[in-house]
Parts: sequence; structure tokens; C-alpha cells
Amino acid sequence: MIKVGEYNQMNVIREVPFGLYLDDGAEGILLPKRFVPEGSKIGDTLRVFLYHDGEDRLIATTQEPKGVLGDIVKLKAITVTPQGAFLDNGLMKDIFVPTSKQQRGMIPNGEYLVKIYLDEQTGRLAATEKIESFLSNDTLTVKELEQVNLLVYRRTDIGYVVIINNQHTGVLHHNEIYREITAGDRFPGFIKKIYSDNRIDVAAGKSGYNRVEDETEKILRLLNENNGFLPYGDKSSPEDIYSVFSMSKKTFKMTIGNLYRQRKILFEGGGIKLV
Repeated sequence: MIKVGEYNQMNVIREVPFGLYLDDGAEGILLPKRFVPEGSKIGDTLRVFLYHDGEDRLIATTQEPKGVLGDIVKLKAITVTPQGAFLDNGLMKDIFVPTSKQQRGMIPNGEYLVKIYLDEQTGRLAATEKIESFLSNDTLTVKELEQVNLLVYRRTDIGYVVIINNQHTGVLHHNEIYREITAGDRFPGFIKKIYSDNRIDVAAGKSGYNRVEDETEKILRLLNENNGFLPYGDKSSPEDIYSVFSMSKKTFKMTIGNLYRQRKILFEGGGIKLV
């Protein structure tokens, strides 16, 4: 069974001057010649993305779209009409956002966070800015300290609302942010706390001592690259720590504490010294 808006593994069933036809159980789906991998022949299995072209024909491509069915992605508006906007999804045909699916209207070259869905009436890929209805914390699929994928959704007074694994929402508090972020940014994180009403707090990076183990080698490498001394310690600012080590001050303190207990570093001269 083929899946529109997703990657499919499909067999080549015949070759024509303008491309290859792939087996869909019927007449076949065209993979245009410009997207045919070199050396492809009848009988080969190719990984392709399926979508409808400008003439509403189902077509295959080896291009990599910026988002597939179900994804929430940040895309740029190319053309805006009274009926809706067309966003660049990295394919020959832009993806359509009906005016009714926009929050406050779109403008050319503006970037918007949208969810890609399949229009029930046309069977074509479309996108919507109104993604709240696709997110729910009613039944959680995550637990505390679990590694998750985070997508920045919008800013609030206490931090940022983030989308967790494309399913749930959580809050990344200001004291957990050590670099500039904006809506549409993606990065790994973990579930810091789940409240009784299913509200979720998250943090970036990895949890607890898993995070320390990952950062230990980085600090030792930087010490070796700087003649065994770095002028950073407990009194350094969180901003300075992040700019040099790309980690929060809390993680930095846990890591250097671990290294000190292992007798690999000393605290000396307002910084850390390699033993």
C-alpha cells in the first residue's frame, strides 16, 4: 500500500524516455528523469517521496522535503493569494495553506510554524498554522527523565512553550535557556517534571549523570587544548559557561565536581586545572 506524503520503498517496473514508472499495484507512478538515481534499472527498489504535482497527478521524487505527513515544521511563504499561501517545502511544488488555516494571515518571505496534513477532500498534502488541536497532554506517552525531541512553539512570560515529540506541549523555563532560541528551533531534551494535571516541564540536553558523562570528555579536551587550565569555575556566569562549553552552569558544576572526585582536575587560580 502506498502512502501519500511519506517515503515509500517502490519497485521499478518500466522505463520511459522521461523517467521510470514505479509499482503501485495499478498503472504505476512516474519518477521523473531528473530525479532518477544514476544506474537505476527495472527491478530495483527505490526510496521515494510521493505527492501530487501541479496537475494533480500522484508523482514520485527522490528529493528530500522539509517536512512529511504529520510533521510540524517552519516553512517560508513563497506566494500569497486570497485563497491561501504557498510555502516552500523543498519540492518542485509548494505546499498550500488555506486562508482558513492561517492564524493572522501570511506574507511573502515570512516564516511560519505549520503542521503538514492530508486534505480529506482532495487527498493532497496541505498545511495549517492551527496546530493546537493536534496536540494533547490528556494521555501522556512520556515519563520523567525520558529523552525527547523538542520544537520551540511560542514565547511566554516564564519561558517557551515547546512541542514534545510532535504530540505534547511543555514549558522550557527561562533559567533552562542558555542561548538564543526562536519558534521553529529543534533540539534534544528531556522531561524534567510531570505535574498531577499533566503539565510538563522540560530541559534541553540530557538528564542527570547521563549528561555529565557526555560533557566530561569535552571539558578534558578543552583543558588539553588550553595548556591544562581554564579560567572558569563556580563563580563564572551562566552566559560565559554556555559560550565556552555549550552547557548550562548546573551541568558544568556537576561535571567538574565529578572530575574533581576522580582526581582528574584541581580547583586553582579561579578556574580548573588538569592534574
